[in-house]
Amino acid sequence: MNEEIVLAVDLGGTNLRMAAVEPDGNILYRVKRATPVDKRAAGIVRAIVYLAKEYGQSAKKQKAISAIAAAVPGTVNVEKGIIIKAPNIRALDNFPLARNLEDKLNLECFLENDANAAAIGESWLGASKNFNNSIYITLGTGIGGGIIIDGKILRGAGGTAGEIGHICVEPYGASCGCGSRGCLEQYSSATAIVRLTGEIRRDYPKSDLVKNKSLTALEIYEAGKTGDALALEVFRRQGFYLGIGLAGLINVLNPEAIVIGGGAASGWDLFVPEMVTQIRLRAYREPAEHARIIRAECGDDAGILGAARIAFDNLLKR
Repeated sequence: MNEEIVLAVDLGGTNLRMAAVEPDGNILYRVKRATPVDKRAAGIVRAIVYLAKEYGQSAKKQKAISAIAAAVPGTVNVEKGIIIKAPNIRALDNFPLARNLEDKLNLECFLENDANAAAIGESWLGASKNFNNSIYITLGTGIGGGIIIDGKILRGAGGTAGEIGHICVEPYGASCGCGSRGCLEQYSSATAIVRLTGEIRRDYPKSDLVKNKSLTALEIYEAGKTGDALALEVFRRQGFYLGIGLAGLINVLNPEAIVIGGGAASGWDLFVPEMVTQIRLRAYREPAEHARIIRAECGDDAGILGAARIAFDNLLKR
């Protein structure tokens, strides 16, 4: 299989990424396009097929393409290759993406949830590569997660394990898109940073952020780096709730490492002190002391690498 490669796809609500990956994780080729605006299932399939064929035509030294694997933003039936529910691309709900790609590309196709794929990518070649038991958390517009137990991804009975963003950290808190209230996603994501700033800005009239009515998480982070009191309090709250969630995960799963990635992880220096304080207050002492909390290393390639690893592992079983 050393002469073979797989095509790995990371399908997001905004961007569609594809890479040609070798068995050792070396990326030979990569491309990024905007996810089709209409986001219809047929349009998604066409876009992926187009990128796959584009690679086939542009590759200078063609190696055998063994399979294609896709990391997708939703709940996945891995065995059947069906996307059960994709909240950000509703047209893919109950859609057999694997079968459609196999029919059009004549390649075996494997699917995985995007956060699970990222967890596998970090476990393979990233921050958690030296640990058999790790938790991956991505802080972005929302919060996703993947759990590695004894070197294997934890999917659960129905494929929904790892929804770390929907751990309840504030029982009577903000309503969440999942239908619950007080989810971690509502307090520690990039979206939460903006919302929390708006909710408490009146208590910080001297903050420069008060004048801006259409803030972004990045702008709040930049203000925090300059010592803006409002921004610092928002990131303290982000760390407070993240610490509550991680303490529960440490108590239940006893991980060797917790890897944190995603765009909102850029505020690391601002939220980590409070996060660590809450973990120390709420988690069992010994497992908390042994759990390393580290930043992700693979960046945007985490999902791509995870999808590729899934494909290679499945091919080896054939």
